Amino acid sequence: MFDSLSEKLQGIIKKASGNAELTQENMNDALREIRRSLLEADVNLKVVKAFITSIREKAEGEKVLQSVSPAQQLTKIVNDELTEILGKYNSPVDIEGYPATIMMLGLQGSGKTTTSAKLALKLKKSGKNPLMVACDVHRPAAINQLKTLGKQIGVEVFSIDECKDITQIANKSIDFAKQNGYNVVILDTAGRLQIDTDMMAEIMILDKIISPKEKLLVIDSMTGQEAVNVAQDFDAQIGITGVILTKLDGDSRGGAALSVVQCSGKPIKLVGMGEKLSELQDFHPDRMAQRILGMGDVVSLVEKAQEVFDENQAKEFEKKMQKAEFSFNDFLKLQKQMKAFGSIGNLLSMIPGVNISKDDKDMISFESEKQLKKIEVFISSMTPKERDNPNLLDASRKKRIAQGSGLGIETVNEYVKQFEQMRKMMKGMSDLKKNFKGGMPNLMRGMGNLSKMGGGFQGNKPKTPKGFSKKGMRKFR
Repeated sequence: MFDSLSEKLQGIIKKASGNAELTQENMNDALREIRRSLLEADVNLKVVKAFITSIREKAEGEKVLQSVSPAQQLTKIVNDELTEILGKYNSPVDIEGYPATIMMLGLQGSGKTTTSAKLALKLKKSGKNPLMVACDVHRPAAINQLKTLGKQIGVEVFSIDECKDITQIANKSIDFAKQNGYNVVILDTAGRLQIDTDMMAEIMILDKIISPKEKLLVIDSMTGQEAVNVAQDFDAQIGITGVILTKLDGDSRGGAALSVVQCSGKPIKLVGMGEKLSELQDFHPDRMAQRILGMGDVVSLVEKAQEVFDENQAKEFEKKMQKAEFSFNDFLKLQKQMKAFGSIGNLLSMIPGVNISKDDKDMISFESEKQLKKIEVFISSMTPKERDNPNLLDASRKKRIAQGSGLGIETVNEYVKQFEQMRKMMKGMSDLKKNFKGGMPNLMRGMGNLSKMGGGFQGNKPKTPKGFSKKGMRKFR
């Protein structure tokens, strides 16, 4: 996410650290490079001009403090401006009313139906009782897709067989919601083209009749500047209330996110951060700006940890760790929870002070995933008793596991050895419950030690995969 832009901006700021003070000359050099970086990131030209002008004005009017370095000054200025163009404040989805109605809009192929399900799941987790409504009567199998997604997340889907009148479907769905206790109605409308006047007219009629609380435009962030045109066109005809950016985790440039708010005047309310239905997050401009500049995002990391980690299971892990009874089954459970954080690269970008290039992040993710899959094969080759009691693993059992997993006896011995070392380390951990509640840094240090099972817990040293530099690998290690 924003990897290319993030690397360049961090590089520019790092270069500024070599200056004794901010002068007009070195500031012009920095601004020139920032302008080039933003344009390469496919940011709208008007936004770039306004961004550079504002930074220049703030830099010239900034009081020089002896205790602050030029790089720190420039970081603060750029961070403030990034926050500004990203929308400045978090804009939550309005779900007031009974039922609150949300109309999902977007071009064909923007991921609107999947995003509708992601939003329904997010609302369900927050305590709401959502109802999804199949208003896409034009695309074949669209209704079946929504029903399939609804089953996956346990959310009801309302539809009327053979009906092509979306206003009738929407009206009856609202009545159904009122009668059955659904407090949020999500209307999944058909994807359309900007030039498709008939379909745009259809959605405009639905808007006037239903008067939805929210009209959320789903945009593929990979479209770059085209996102601006889409947002402006839909807003001019429908009057959108906000934007949901999908595939933000795969957008290395960031042009859409950095342009759409300023050009459309509408906030980014939610962002899709992965393919999983749980990967839809509230958008916080200040946090995103910090992540772009390599400053991390501890608040989002803590929020994700509170969502992912089960406190009752943490208590169980705590008791086992104190007695050195942590088993391979427990490790698999913990690994499953860690996977819920998302990709390793995304997790690293949320930790302050971890300035790693995109290539290194890709390498780390690649190697970690590969090693964890090997470990799963290794553990799966054990009997249930062996997984629950690692002390049973004698020479003959290890030999059988090595043959069953195809990993080799040397690798199996190394895995068992490092697992034992990890168990001893866990026994010395003071209070996991306290770490979980009181200090995310302490928790992450503990999780970092556990990750030796995926990174340091490797057995034979892996070869550098194609596309990754050995220099980058040495730097990380």
